[in-house]
Amino acid sequence: MDNATPPTHDAVTRRSFLRSGSAAGAGLVLGAPAILSAAAQAAPSDEIRVGFIGCGKQQEVLFNAMKNIPGIHYAAVCDIMKDRVGAAFGRIRAAFGNNPRRYLDVEDMLSKEKDLDAVFVATPDFWHAPHTVMALEAGLHVYCEKMMSNTIEGARSMVKAAEASGKVCQIGHQRRSNPRYRYTLDQLINGNNVCGHITSINGQWNRGVKSSQDIKVKESTLPDVSVLNKYGFKDAHQFLNWRWYRDLSGGPISDLGAHQIDIFNWFLGTAPTSVMASGGKNHFKHREHFDNVMCVFEYDTPAGGARAFYQVLTTTSAGGGYYEAFMGTEGTVQISERDAYTQVYRESDAPSWDPLVQRGFLKRSSAPAPAATDGNVIAAYASAAPEAYELPGALSKPPHQPHIENFFSAVRGEASLNCDARHAFESEAPIYWVNPAAQAGQTIQLTAEHLNV
Repeated sequence: MDNATPPTHDAVTRRSFLRSGSAAGAGLVLGAPAILSAAAQAAPSDEIRVGFIGCGKQQEVLFNAMKNIPGIHYAAVCDIMKDRVGAAFGRIRAAFGNNPRRYLDVEDMLSKEKDLDAVFVATPDFWHAPHTVMALEAGLHVYCEKMMSNTIEGARSMVKAAEASGKVCQIGHQRRSNPRYRYTLDQLINGNNVCGHITSINGQWNRGVKSSQDIKVKESTLPDVSVLNKYGFKDAHQFLNWRWYRDLSGGPISDLGAHQIDIFNWFLGTAPTSVMASGGKNHFKHREHFDNVMCVFEYDTPAGGARAFYQVLTTTSAGGGYYEAFMGTEGTVQISERDAYTQVYRESDAPSWDPLVQRGFLKRSSAPAPAATDGNVIAAYASAAPEAYELPGALSKPPHQPHIENFFSAVRGEASLNCDARHAFESEAPIYWVNPAAQAGQTIQLTAEHLNV
């Protein structure tokens, strides 16, 4: 291990968050009407040789998002499961005609592949830190999926290794590079203050029972139990369903909630001051992690504070899928990677948004606004229905592609990362305390000890 000591940093601050937010993406927005269109692909200055560590479903998602990016040579694939290695090999050969070398062990790949420039880490969470640190110390740039690790200590080790190595280390919070999210933050919330004072945030990811079942495959395709044991799995069920084990992952709040809680922290430009949570094994009784979790973060903001509620459900899909809603005194922005869940609402007594429509920052929604009253006398106490608006465009690329493009641009020295290891850690750190808060039934006050590297 590299014993170099990284520079010391102060506690998490608004300024540090903004360095990886709107400031880092200032060159992305060229004009309001066009900012959600796909970014033009610059001709690469040289070819980047890439290897994959972990070849399961997420590797397939990443590869499908990056196969149209020019200037990449896919040199190696690695997974402890032969069928997954073969599938990744097949995807690359079908798309490009070349034959990446195949490995069943990461150390073997890193010792033999001397010409690699970068690796993509898409292994189970508890392997993220060891694999990332190993690759950084081998002199490679790293794109690692979120969460950074199953433990906060593992995440800290990744920050230290990245800063000691001097290599590029991007964490897979892909919304940080999504033009829709960057536009909403830069142009609507910060640029035109459409929300006014943001007092509340609401986010969710609701997934039905059918989509939350245990994964099963033919036993003949699995590694021997001795191989599984070597890599930290006690049996085949753990190997296939590691997300439900406390020693291997953070459960649904990490697996699904991490992307969205990251947006809370990024958009507010600060870390929360406390977290309270509740969770339970309401349906999947045999699992170690909660299947449903709800939490509330408190934030100290310059405007006077805010709180954010988040729920992740794996037992019902009702309630509108996944989104993050920033609710303020003048308007609400509900945003998602999916167009169907993205909408902007103006409070009836807020200043007119006609100038924003005329300048192309927003367009009026084609969907009818909800009625202010249905004739029920109780409805007389309700506020007037807000006006609905839409963003001026849509993302025409796979959701992960802009983030991967940003990674390759940083590798070439053409851009700064939108989610480097330190800024990812600052945003992820509060998430590590949700499960402890739920297990203890107590509010945890988040201090520098909880949040700093």
